Amino acid sequence: MVPRWAPRHGWRWGAHPCGTARYRQVVVNQHELWALEQVRAVADVLGHTDTGLTGKEIGELLTEVKARDLYPAITKRDRLREGLLECQARTGLGNCVVAFVNKAMSPVRYRDKPGLFTLRQDALNEVLIYGGLYVNDEGKLARGARASTLDEASRHANTLRTELRRRGTHQAVLDYCTTELLSKNAFHASLEATKGVAHRLRRMTGLDGDGAKIVDAAFALGQTGTPMLAINSLATHSERDEQTGFANIVKGIFGMFRNPVAHDPRAVRTVTDDELLALLTTLSMVHRRLDKAHHI
Repeated sequence: MVPRWAPRHGWRWGAHPCGTARYRQVVVNQHELWALEQVRAVADVLGHTDTGLTGKEIGELLTEVKARDLYPAITKRDRLREGLLECQARTGLGNCVVAFVNKAMSPVRYRDKPGLFTLRQDALNEVLIYGGLYVNDEGKLARGARASTLDEASRHANTLRTELRRRGTHQAVLDYCTTELLSKNAFHASLEATKGVAHRLRRMTGLDGDGAKIVDAAFALGQTGTPMLAINSLATHSERDEQTGFANIVKGIFGMFRNPVAHDPRAVRTVTDDELLALLTTLSMVHRRLDKAHHI
């Protein structure tokens, strides 16, 4: 069963139970029960060890939505899941889950850490899409596209991080530009991700320098045919061509993204999301080849 949405709340007039007066009562949304796997997925995001709510925040929000904090000593995600499931079982409604998500994602909580809002919003939306819901930029649950398969979910995903994870992007790429991705800054994400390759080469070789200089110093065959780093055995002509081609790819990336982006102001140079996605996918390939590179 997936959560459904009743009409919006509002005011209505009705007869007093004693029949003598009229009174005003609030008509409250009544949300159907959330499936176990959906509650678990929400709890996994908002109770994540590193990026989720603190234990104190979970306890306070459970109280605010009138859910019982049954097991305060267990892990955050299990504590949150059990509290929300018990509340649903007791009330017969999914209102406490909806209220918890809305309160946890209230933008005012993230005024000093907008990147954390984006991270949690993206992570929640990746699982909420299977129920036809999403967290909007106001931090509220809203109706959206529904997915029933992983392929459908990926087509509806509107974040670069989601697509990068779907492609199995090398972790080193994400390590160098996660902050920029969370702030949805494609311009600086392209710069930081590209700089990350040079930084890794310096660590692997002990060399100084940047751009084409360090690439040539690390991979060029030179007169001896023996580079400092090799991405294969260099035993055949094809493998030596591959080594040279790899070096040219990395130098081309530096020339196209590292140097112009570093020198041109953002106002006169743009990097689209599609360009960034293509770049990060290519950089992922570069890092995978560096994983297997060896010293000669």
